[in-house]
Amino acid sequence: MSKNNKSNIVDRLISNYLSAQFFIITLLLFTTTLHVFGQQKPLRLFLIGNSFSQNASKFLPEISESGGHQLVIGRAELPGCELKRHWESVVTNDQDASNPKGRPYGGKSLRELLESGNWDVVTIQQYSLLSGDSNTYQPYAQNLYKLIKQLQPHAEVVIHQTWAYRADAKNFGKIAGEERAKDQNEMWMKSRAAYHHLAQTLKLRIVPVGDAIQRVNTNPKWGFKIDTTFNYESAEYPNLPNQTHSLNVGYHYDKNKKLTFDPNHANDAGCYLTGLVWYQFLFDGDPNKIKFLPQGIDKEFAKVLKTAAKN
Repeated sequence: MSKNNKSNIVDRLISNYLSAQFFIITLLLFTTTLHVFGQQKPLRLFLIGNSFSQNASKFLPEISESGGHQLVIGRAELPGCELKRHWESVVTNDQDASNPKGRPYGGKSLRELLESGNWDVVTIQQYSLLSGDSNTYQPYAQNLYKLIKQLQPHAEVVIHQTWAYRADAKNFGKIAGEERAKDQNEMWMKSRAAYHHLAQTLKLRIVPVGDAIQRVNTNPKWGFKIDTTFNYESAEYPNLPNQTHSLNVGYHYDKNKKLTFDPNHANDAGCYLTGLVWYQFLFDGDPNKIKFLPQGIDKEFAKVLKTAAKN
């Protein structure tokens, strides 16, 4: 073989090798570009609330991930906090930034937390005890709404509809001054009316958590039934009443083995249901397609919760 032929063969081999390497590099760059641009931008959710918003978001990250969505949650939450207290902290901070009452959220003010990033959705809610009294909402909800839109003009402000207490609660929420609802149904109806009145006033959407919980509570087959056979006065550890299908914490023993009662806050089943409602609202996702299930929740009951979240 002549030197020229050998040289041509070598040139072709080198050319083919370089072409192959260029194709591989181009393919890798294209694949990487598709991956980067195909990544979903996380939805950024900011909660202005209390322990009820903590309940509602307890399983929301796992539920969102199960549905194929990314979620970032910011919080301005205080135990038992009403709209009035949230707003008054803003007023106090504006008057004196060094006053700790204006920085109640772990040393931060509401203004600081809202300005800590770009939020897609910001929620407001009333303290459950006052949720049935529409007079307790204003002017605080309106003022908070204006502040949010001032600091986050592109965010959607929505209303988190909280829920009524369990049917065996000793006391229910206030509906007019010191007057209280007589039962779970009245608390739900009054709070629902107050939330819808606020939504109409501010032209905001509602996350209908309270409605979903009430649907399960009043389901003839799956709703919680009060155990009338249990001796509550002489209960001994570790005996508990039958609380099947409860969505609230209910009766439990504290660290001193003393029987305590919380008919207000959601248990894991309640937190799961509220998270499913939020998931459908935020992502227009189908709760029935969520595979994530917290430990301890019966699969058949989970189906009921998913159906309730959709309606």
